Amino acid sequence: MLTGLDFVALQVRAVEDAARFFEEKLGLRRAPASPPGAVVFATTPIPFAVREPLPGVDLDALERPGTGVALWFRADDTQALHDKLATDGITVLREPETGPFGRTFTFAGPEGYAITVHDG
Repeated sequence: MLTGLDFVALQVRAVEDAARFFEEKLGLRRAPASPPGAVVFATTPIPFAVREPLPGVDLDALERPGTGVALWFRADDTQALHDKLATDGITVLREPETGPFGRTFTFAGPEGYAITVHDG
């Protein structure tokens, strides 16, 4: 039986470029160790990573990778992060709004993945 989500990774064409985005734009820190072809971040309670595509995955064949998956991150100050990303020219897919999980917005991350951030 499953007991819960344990790890999340995005498959990307350029691992180091995606890792820099998550470090520089979102403030994530790299974990002390990562497997070959991946960068793992020290996120809690669930580790998050960017990694090379698995065999048979053609990211170029997809209009937007991750379609159908909702990827949410919690932030200390969602509005401030939105403002910083918008100023940096990052595409905002859904403007900030207040909902059941606090202040929430969605932006296009590396490779076009839709990433939602909330205060909750």
